[in-house]
Amino acid sequence: MLDTLTIQTQRTTASRLSQLDPEHIEFGKIFADHMFVVDYSDGQWQEPQILPYGEMSVSPATSALHYGQAIFEGMKAYKNAQGDIALFRPLDNLQRLNASAERMCMPAVPEELFMQGLAQLIRLDADWVPDAPGSALYIRPFMFATDGFIGVRPSDTYRFVIFTCPVGLYYNKPLRVRFEQKYVRSAEGGAGFAKNAGNYGAAMYPTRLAQQEGYNQLIWTDASEHQYVEESGTMNAIFIIDGRLVTPALSTSILDGITRRSILQLARDWGMPVEERKVSIFELLEAQRAGTLQEAFGVGTAATIAPIATIGYEGTDFDLPVAGTDAFSKRASAALQAIRTGEAADEHNWMVRI
Repeated sequence: MLDTLTIQTQRTTASRLSQLDPEHIEFGKIFADHMFVVDYSDGQWQEPQILPYGEMSVSPATSALHYGQAIFEGMKAYKNAQGDIALFRPLDNLQRLNASAERMCMPAVPEELFMQGLAQLIRLDADWVPDAPGSALYIRPFMFATDGFIGVRPSDTYRFVIFTCPVGLYYNKPLRVRFEQKYVRSAEGGAGFAKNAGNYGAAMYPTRLAQQEGYNQLIWTDASEHQYVEESGTMNAIFIIDGRLVTPALSTSILDGITRRSILQLARDWGMPVEERKVSIFELLEAQRAGTLQEAFGVGTAATIAPIATIGYEGTDFDLPVAGTDAFSKRASAALQAIRTGEAADEHNWMVRI
């Protein structure tokens, strides 16, 4: 591990902490006081710094702006009743960040650099970690190409940054979604498994169309037949069908969600059958008609678990049962929260205290 004293730190002289209202936190609207920054050049990572959160100057020719070499992660830190702060599965996020980097011809971030920079940043901004139920400190690591060069080739230089923001619930009510059968989020062999910025930019137009129709999000389907479920908006999709947890199998077009991994592990711990396989629209509609589609929900870092109340298909809405207190999604959400806040045993060593 790096000696944290080697990370040069410039403390802010104008903290914005007084602007934070813990009772009314809008997701992604207010940012903590500092950010971790390190540049890559001459084939290696340079000296890391922690700086006051603020604007960065880039060339108009910065290659990330033209050719899309930009990746990111999403993760959270939690505070327990004793005031201790812990990260949820940070090394899994680093592993996925580096998988995205490889796909986008970008350098890997060393574990020591990532973990020490992250830990020192959060210690410095510890007062920004909220402790209200459902709240957390959202962490956004990202990397982008910085060459000032107009030419289609991988950049020689990059910048890696981590900033944070306190957040509350992402969704405050069950979702209305519909199957998307025209536009494509990603195709097999593409970069759908990576958290690169272009995936999200390309999804905005079809999502806007769905929102204009009264839906919150889409259920993306496969690129070739538009018959098989891939993801739900920016989340992995999970269904409870006749007592079984069913979710699309991972592929090059589906993100390997850290929350997804955790939910599947909890289901296995509880003895629930778990099926990772193709899930067709028609299987879901038939299960809905038969009354065996017990739950549908999206899972991801931002939302954790977002129940789905309605699924639209070809102009018709299909309503799902209202999840009771014993619903799997509610039990799993409560179990994850208890692990993250130290109220339950961390049997899989998911939490890393800083």
